[in-house]
Amino acid sequence: MLEERRILITGGAGFIGSHLAEALVEHNNIVKIYDNFNPFYFNKEANIKRLKEAKNCTLIKGDILDLNSLKQAIGNDTELIFHIAAQPGVRFSVETPFKTNEINVTGTLNMLVAVQNSNVEKLINASSSSVYGTPQYLPIDEKHPTNPVSPYGASKLAAEKYCKAFYRIYGINVCSLRFFTVYGPRQRPDMAIHIFTQQILKNESPTIFGDGNQTRDFTFVDDTVSGIIASAEAKDTAGEDFNLGKGERCSVNNLISLLIKITGNAVEPNWTKIMKGDVSHTWADITKAKKMLGYDPQTSIETGLEEFVEWYKSTPYDQIPKASP
Repeated sequence: MLEERRILITGGAGFIGSHLAEALVEHNNIVKIYDNFNPFYFNKEANIKRLKEAKNCTLIKGDILDLNSLKQAIGNDTELIFHIAAQPGVRFSVETPFKTNEINVTGTLNMLVAVQNSNVEKLINASSSSVYGTPQYLPIDEKHPTNPVSPYGASKLAAEKYCKAFYRIYGINVCSLRFFTVYGPRQRPDMAIHIFTQQILKNESPTIFGDGNQTRDFTFVDDTVSGIIASAEAKDTAGEDFNLGKGERCSVNNLISLLIKITGNAVEPNWTKIMKGDVSHTWADITKAKKMLGYDPQTSIETGLEEFVEWYKSTPYDQIPKASP
């Protein structure tokens, strides 16, 4: 586990970023959270409530589209950067591709430029399984063709390509982590588990896009965080890409059944037409991450769902992430 390192986390007040920040702060790292605090999905103040009290954590309000602000945040003392900030959402990207591209591509390019001529030893770029698009085989390893089917996936792939280019040309020590359907407390409200839990707890019929036989490699946020940290500790990762998933898959129909069992609310799902940009299956081959990073996800889908439902039920309404109007 990283200890006593000087770290910057972009998007550190968001879902994954806040969990990562908490883990690093607890191990005596000096952490700077860089976030624009856009309330698009989150009450980000609630996400970082505990972190505000930590003496080894500093909050910086800034935007990754502001190059000068990024450079100032990095300063001369930052050793590691976790670039988590992004415009998430496959379906959102279908409706607003320009915004997705600007934040995910230009924002990452700004980060790479800002790191040049700094003392940063390593940059970890958060990417997505969406770069693969429709799977040609399962499970998906890092050698699988990258043919994204959404603007979001395309933006994440472009960001990866910039990372590789800056590694090759400028020698920046950067690697990309391809997240597979991360879920857990503070999860974005546009994600399936959040939506289904909300509907089921209200005794409403959960809406399934498609026949429900599509599968996802649902990965609990604590496991994703452990993989992110492991990638910073590992050697010889420059220019590499890594899948961070559970290495298992669960159908949407089975997911609904598990949530119904956990909540105790018996409801009947409502199936409707599939949405644009969605893929039928995701399933990560995590062999490379296990070998090179020592990545070892531990949380079963049942345990993870129980933790999420408990968080949802115990969280004040105004602190639960809400969809943008």
